[in-house]
Amino acid sequence: MTLPNSKETSEFVAQQMEALNPAGYRSLVEAFLDSCDANADEVAIRCMGKPLSYRQLEQLSAAFASYLANEAGLEPGERIAIQLPNLPQYSIAAWGALRAGLVLVNTNPMYTHRELAHQLADSGATAMVVLEPLLAANAEIMAKSGVSRLISVHPLDLAEPRPAPELPLPGLVSFSQALAAGTAAGFEDRPAKMSDVAVLQYTGGTTGVAKGAILTQGNLFAASRVSSESFPVELEEGQREIVIAPMPFYHVYGFAINLIGMPIKGGTLVPVPDPRNIDTLIEIMKSEPFTGMTSVNTLLIALLRHPRFDEVDFSTVFGTIAGGAPLVREVAQEWERRTGTRVFEGYGLSETSATGTVNNIHHYQLGSIGRTARFTETRVDAAPGEAGELLMRGPQVMQGYWNNPQGTAEAFDDKGWFRTGDIATIDEDGFVRIVDRKKDMVLVSGFNVYPTEVEAVIYGHPDVVECAVIGVPDETCGEAVRAFVVSRNPDASCEDIRAHCREELTGYKVPREVVFMDNLPKSAVGKVLRRELRNKA
Repeated sequence: MTLPNSKETSEFVAQQMEALNPAGYRSLVEAFLDSCDANADEVAIRCMGKPLSYRQLEQLSAAFASYLANEAGLEPGERIAIQLPNLPQYSIAAWGALRAGLVLVNTNPMYTHRELAHQLADSGATAMVVLEPLLAANAEIMAKSGVSRLISVHPLDLAEPRPAPELPLPGLVSFSQALAAGTAAGFEDRPAKMSDVAVLQYTGGTTGVAKGAILTQGNLFAASRVSSESFPVELEEGQREIVIAPMPFYHVYGFAINLIGMPIKGGTLVPVPDPRNIDTLIEIMKSEPFTGMTSVNTLLIALLRHPRFDEVDFSTVFGTIAGGAPLVREVAQEWERRTGTRVFEGYGLSETSATGTVNNIHHYQLGSIGRTARFTETRVDAAPGEAGELLMRGPQVMQGYWNNPQGTAEAFDDKGWFRTGDIATIDEDGFVRIVDRKKDMVLVSGFNVYPTEVEAVIYGHPDVVECAVIGVPDETCGEAVRAFVVSRNPDASCEDIRAHCREELTGYKVPREVVFMDNLPKSAVGKVLRRELRNKA
């Protein structure tokens, strides 16, 4: 897809892509196979204590690719949805689908029927890999969709082959059966190019109908290389990179950085199937000599609160990356004090393959999202020194939205720069700070109020565990500020919070109302769902 008036940006992207690919890989798949060959006897994935070598990952993904191409008869370019938690089967299925020339549609296992029906219809998926317990619950949706081939996954089917569940669904086979059929048939990788569409990564849909960001094999390869170049990990001699991965693979953060990025680097990935089970996550952290972890602010809070957190050994850890949602300063400071390691905040979106800016050991400013990643450019659509919409261009930026030319046109400016929808500033040292989402800004009597600024002040109150701020209609001033607060003090009051805010905020920014809640509604990766809070308003 060539965007209007974007010749300069296209040339920039082509130059950066060439610089990122000195080995001359023709596709993401070729880079993956090269890594599997170079690291054949090393552990690619270790999940629930069971190791999977790079040789095994290559063989199993080839078997799954063979099943898709031969037994299922899927042609290059057809879409295959994957609806799984973080299991080794996700990696096998994803790399197998790419080797078969298919387009992945990452699908949240917690989708409602409405959300699942929309994604299957919009993507036109003809095959689907599904966690076995989800089949019965979603059978009606799948039957009405264009999906004609279903592959069911059980968490333990790599250890013990399993039959398909007895359900009246056409084209249903088990993952074990698919691998057996593919192994028997054999497989030769289909030709692939960096320009081939690899993934339809659907946006979170927190403010409307989810859109499918078109990511090519080149986009994902670039994201992997940009991430590695922008966040260099300095290991001891003989030490292997081992990354604990609690962030969902169906989300762009976990998918691009972990599922795609780690095999390309040749490190070991430790998937966490249920990151909400903090007891189990703590045990995984205690059992692994891990060098890093991907995380989100809410997960860091949950870990810090756990009574056994201080039993985790951080002596091998280089750092923890936080993304997906703003990192709270106090959380980062407590993490560093208790672990002796830093949390490095980064920034990216579905549309930028999860990469854009990042802090690293050489360039670090707490409270910022770091400097612009290498091989990437950012700018702010405003006068120097002022806040404005953050724009980005680079080889990891999407090609557009699937079947949505209007959305694609609105997402780019006339020079081909992607409009992130985030309001930001860039200081003289190049550090980027997100002020807020453009659509989340509250307009109080003509004055701009950015929720993240108010939230940062509220978080400074000793009783506050979590908070979120929105704007609500007001007859007098257009909009008023409303805060939703989770407090550790059952006797906390609205006036307590307002008094605290008045010490640091001008009057129109102080919340008019404070609503106390037991928990804030969140997405799978910990983003507060402001839409749900607005529905409560």
